[in-house]
Amino acid sequence: MVGASGSIPDWNTLLASRPQGAVRGRLAPSPTGELHLGNAQSALGAWLSVRHRGGSLVLRIEDLDKDRVLPGGAQRCARDLEWLGLDWDEDDTLTGPCAPYQQTLRQDLYTSALIELSRRGRLFPCALSRQDLRQLASAPHAGEPGEPGGGDRRYPPHLRPDPLPAPGWFHGEFSGECNLRFLCEDRDDTWQDLLHGEQRDNAGRRCGDFVLRRRDGVFSYQLAAVVDDALMGITDVVRGSDLLDSCSRQLQLWEALGATPPVFAHLPLLRAGHGAKLSKRESDLELATLRRAGVRPATVLGWLGWSLGLLPVPRPIGAHDLLDVFDWSRITTEDRVVPPDLTTALAGQ
Repeated sequence: MVGASGSIPDWNTLLASRPQGAVRGRLAPSPTGELHLGNAQSALGAWLSVRHRGGSLVLRIEDLDKDRVLPGGAQRCARDLEWLGLDWDEDDTLTGPCAPYQQTLRQDLYTSALIELSRRGRLFPCALSRQDLRQLASAPHAGEPGEPGGGDRRYPPHLRPDPLPAPGWFHGEFSGECNLRFLCEDRDDTWQDLLHGEQRDNAGRRCGDFVLRRRDGVFSYQLAAVVDDALMGITDVVRGSDLLDSCSRQLQLWEALGATPPVFAHLPLLRAGHGAKLSKRESDLELATLRRAGVRPATVLGWLGWSLGLLPVPRPIGAHDLLDVFDWSRITTEDRVVPPDLTTALAGQ
């Protein structure tokens, strides 16, 4: 799918060649740390959503943040998912129509999308740094006069270049002097979330024009996720509720790129005792730590199935057996606090 060396593939040609007509989901770990129970819960939800309808799954490695990627991290993520019994059909070691499945190897595809956004008048360069924006946000003129919420925008419309560059100005070149931002429309977007029902958000007012590629050449999560989901033919996006506020930004990107968005479902989060969502700093809840403590995969899956609302009580169960009880109407929307002694409790089962 990636163009020949030195060439950027045409976006519309790429889009026309994407897989279509089948249920497709993705497991998309980031190899910046070991997978923990929260990651496992999101992966389990994504796996169940697709497998209970006979669909296929891709394993996509989201390694855009190269400075934080751990050596061997991608392999350990795959090993942890396999240990849980969550399988997939496509990755960089299997045959598949969407290779490569590693984001750092898909840079030409993201550049192709930027060229298309430029052609449609939705891309512009920005020389302002984060510090510049912080200073502007604290200044008396940060918001447009009389504009509700104007001062809260990270990048409101009055900061755009005047005039904006002509459509088609970007051809893939990179100078390292500017960020590239998406021209985000001031509008209400609505969508149905499988768990949370109808959602409404105005990304233009809430966050304004957001960065798609940083001046150091790193592409944003928002762009990469949409491009990858579009070109991989993903129909089901299941992820944690901390990403719910990404939907309105991503829906504008989907539309601007001429692609049909997937169905979204945002699962509840697992939280540590202090209330924050589990992070990769919670080493005692890493799958590798649980495995070393003698915890069985079925025990982990049973606890996660109970946490999601699929089981009345935690009990050992395999991934394929969870398919028999999976139903979106049973999934809870409530976050759950992980007890501090969970590893010991699971190891004793």
